[in-house]
Amino acid sequence: MALIAFNKPFGVLSQFTDARSPTPRPTLSAFIDKAGFYPAGRLDRDSEGLLLLTDDGRLQARLSDPRFKTPKTYLVQVEGEPDDGLLQPLRDGVMLNDGITRPARTDRIDPPDLWPRDPPVRFRKSVPDSWLRLTVAEGRNRQVRRMTAAIGFPTLRLVRWSIGEWNLAGLAPGEWRLL
Repeated sequence: MALIAFNKPFGVLSQFTDARSPTPRPTLSAFIDKAGFYPAGRLDRDSEGLLLLTDDGRLQARLSDPRFKTPKTYLVQVEGEPDDGLLQPLRDGVMLNDGITRPARTDRIDPPDLWPRDPPVRFRKSVPDSWLRLTVAEGRNRQVRRMTAAIGFPTLRLVRWSIGEWNLAGLAPGEWRLL
């Protein structure tokens, strides 16, 4: 069994091929050349950060199946400045169109020391932004983005920092390491 930690850049698909698009989009194959590895879960094209890949089907299922409640921590730049009261619905579980979410550990944080995003996040002088650390133990489609939008603070940038015990420390965008 082997595991790869990959820092997926913005705009890259969480798969090795892109047969559906008439215009080729960047995929994992542009960064990882090890045969027999498959992503354990997904990270949307417009999100960045930790993607784990493995050559073990059971581990892949365990990491990506919501039944196992593997915690995933995200650094989230949101539009606006929510206070603790406005963040409480995230901590309690917020209602989305596909049901209520499990409670998420949620904290306001100082802007993290991250790499610049390409393309940059839009900046609006008249609208402040802030950063959250959000830990969820489920993996619905675009869940974190939908959660912050549901409480009135749309996500501007989303970086998955960790999955379970593994994190991005020391990995630049597009880099990977064998764990």
